[in-house]
Amino acid sequence: MKKLLFTILLFTGIVINTFAQHSNPDTVRVTYTNQKIIFDGIPNEAVWQTAQHISNFTQRELNFGQPASEKTKVAVLYDKNNLYFGIWCYQNPKSIVAKNMGVDFDVESDDNFQIVISPFNDNRGGYFFAINPNGARSDILIAGNEEGNKDWNGVWDAKTSVTSEGWFAEIIIPFSTLQFKNDNNYDWAINFERDIVSKNEQALWQGWTRDNSIFAVVNAGTIRGLKNITYAQKFELKPFTLAGIQYNRDDKNNYPIKFGGDLNVNITPSLKLNLTSFTDFAQVESDRIPVNLSRFSVYYPEKRAYFLEGYDKFGFYLGDRNMIFYTRTLGTENEQTVPIIGGIRLFGKIGKHNIGLLNLEEGKIDSISATNNTVLRYKYDIGEQSYIGGIFTNKINNTVSNQVLGLDASYQNSHFLKNKNLTLSANIALSGKNFSFSDSAMTYRLFADYPNDLIDNYMSIASMQKDFNPELGYLRRSNYRSYSWYFRITPRFFTKYGIKKMIFKPWGFTVYQTLSSGKLESFSNETRPLGAVFKSGERFEVNFQQSFDRLDEGFELTDSITIPVGSYWMFRKELQFETNRARRLWISLFYNWGNFYTGNINTFEGEVGFNISKHFNINTNYTFNKVHLPQGDVSTHEVASYINYAFNTRLNISFFGQWNSLENVMLYNFRLHWIPKIGSDIYLVFNTNYDEPIKQIEILKPETSAGILKLVWRFTF
Repeated sequence: MKKLLFTILLFTGIVINTFAQHSNPDTVRVTYTNQKIIFDGIPNEAVWQTAQHISNFTQRELNFGQPASEKTKVAVLYDKNNLYFGIWCYQNPKSIVAKNMGVDFDVESDDNFQIVISPFNDNRGGYFFAINPNGARSDILIAGNEEGNKDWNGVWDAKTSVTSEGWFAEIIIPFSTLQFKNDNNYDWAINFERDIVSKNEQALWQGWTRDNSIFAVVNAGTIRGLKNITYAQKFELKPFTLAGIQYNRDDKNNYPIKFGGDLNVNITPSLKLNLTSFTDFAQVESDRIPVNLSRFSVYYPEKRAYFLEGYDKFGFYLGDRNMIFYTRTLGTENEQTVPIIGGIRLFGKIGKHNIGLLNLEEGKIDSISATNNTVLRYKYDIGEQSYIGGIFTNKINNTVSNQVLGLDASYQNSHFLKNKNLTLSANIALSGKNFSFSDSAMTYRLFADYPNDLIDNYMSIASMQKDFNPELGYLRRSNYRSYSWYFRITPRFFTKYGIKKMIFKPWGFTVYQTLSSGKLESFSNETRPLGAVFKSGERFEVNFQQSFDRLDEGFELTDSITIPVGSYWMFRKELQFETNRARRLWISLFYNWGNFYTGNINTFEGEVGFNISKHFNINTNYTFNKVHLPQGDVSTHEVASYINYAFNTRLNISFFGQWNSLENVMLYNFRLHWIPKIGSDIYLVFNTNYDEPIKQIEILKPETSAGILKLVWRFTF
């Protein structure tokens, strides 16, 4: 009986590896320097040699618990204004993989060195910085053990060098890039990771658990010795000027000239005030518009820099993409761009109090009246990783007065059963009009998540009444009660045959009931009887999908075909295969086939990446759908191509082109981005849009096109 119990516990992941995932030293002492660092990617000054060198890196992959296969060292210096990192990555230079040079490179495709800093050391978030041997930079604003905003861009710099011994780097991070407590207690959480993609190796300084990434600052080490640090400047001014031409085939040309800017005031090192006026987002890359064969709207992530810093201080997620505050509602009304006259944001942390306050005024345009938008988000830290909090949003103009009030709480523990992750969360919200809340406009959500390497188990219950309406949020659907349970197992079987881990999903389902009637509205489930990730980096999946959809109203699939009212059970099969994206040439293949409402569908998707050199990278995706229906057949094509040429780490040219046959959209986005100094940017952007892309004779006559030159300059004082 004891043997049987032990076997069951081992399979479910309750019996765990208690191997300590901290090694000594787990503290790095920083060295103060008043000497000028020659910032050239060669950490050879005398002060680098006398500083403490950290070298106890341990593998998470592929050989868990073993020392890093290549010698790796890091040292940390500081002066009053900046942190400096010296990095030594020894290896045969012929084995170095570095195919990217642009900003926000893909860290999974290149050799890299990663740094995570959590100045508050509160086990909840921090800053992620990564470099590759070419000096390319990537950064992420961390908002939990698994989450982060990749579109955030901090002010920091890196230089690298490659020799016969390996590659080496120097990194400078101004303290003004970080928010931290100004209490002379600077014992921050810090961690380092080195990835060698030719070996599929990941080695961390501390916390090399497979249940978390380096994002889990709860597993980090400590940096000590910082004294008398502060912001060198409390004010950051970023004015912009923009000039361009906008062509419309059916209207007069427009020649916009705009001025505006942001002012950041560091009230304290942990609390920032941001003021913006006449904000413009011309430099933002174009959205990819996917072929949408569902009855739901497409979700687009936020890419505008103004809303990215501190974004974790405002989020309130309701599940299924639903959220109380969705920043992309700001600056748009009725799918039309509206001017942002001015805005104010206050965000940061005071003790255990996490604050996010936003007030933004949109200007009047055409028939759309001026609008004021307010968001107040608050969270109070409890225990090691948990919190309670609330949110209030308010949108007011001549025709709308919408308010939302929400409360939430989350218990998080990264030491459950010694070293496993567990999250229990709940939220509830009400919406109203004219500051009057209705008893038929409520939503709630409860969920439990056990996201770990062997077992990943997620369960949730949620409900939303039909009148719930967050005007500053995003909803895919309402008037529902839902139940979800996703269960995944990834045992490390057959490792001697080159398999890193198997991927099984016994089930992963969500059930939706129409709340007002209790009837089944939707059901979806995916079962994965076979899947694997190989040590070489390749992966494949075999999936079986079952779904149900009840349509009380028909929806237009195309201008001439409507899916009729009815109840539909649908069954599909799916194959996926992907090669290692670290290869110079990689491919991803996807094939799905089966039922589609009154007929059948075949979907093929292929993606190819070609890293010609560290300067030149191409990525192209093609998706084809063939739908057979009694009402007629539908074929859709979508092509999206990304081309990037980086002259160096501060100057690159990018091209994005897309054709979507269903939406009859063809567009091109050309962008030149020059960073004359870190924090300042010059953009040259050219966009075109064709309303009839199949008519190649009209290639020189786009429906609309725009050319814009934008200068953003950073001043600190």
